[in-house]
Amino acid sequence: MPVKAYVLVVTDPGKTRRVKQAMRDIPNIVEMHEVMGPYDIVVEIEVANLQEIPPILGEKIRNIEGIESTTSLVTLPD
Repeated sequence: MPVKAYVLVVTDPGKTRRVKQAMRDIPNIVEMHEVMGPYDIVVEIEVANLQEIPPILGEKIRNIEGIESTTSLVTLPD
């Protein structure tokens, strides 16, 4: 059963669009929404196992210029 994670992203206010564009090229992102509130973008990631999540977060998402912070929520198995 796939593992899902939701990443709540805070961006530099002027770079939200650029951050979204950069994240479109990241594999395993199945959905992405620009939102209003304390976060700017909500990203849904789907992977085969839990061990795949840290490299996507650390090496791909968090390295995008314009991201100020991320909060990750990993779903529990049913």
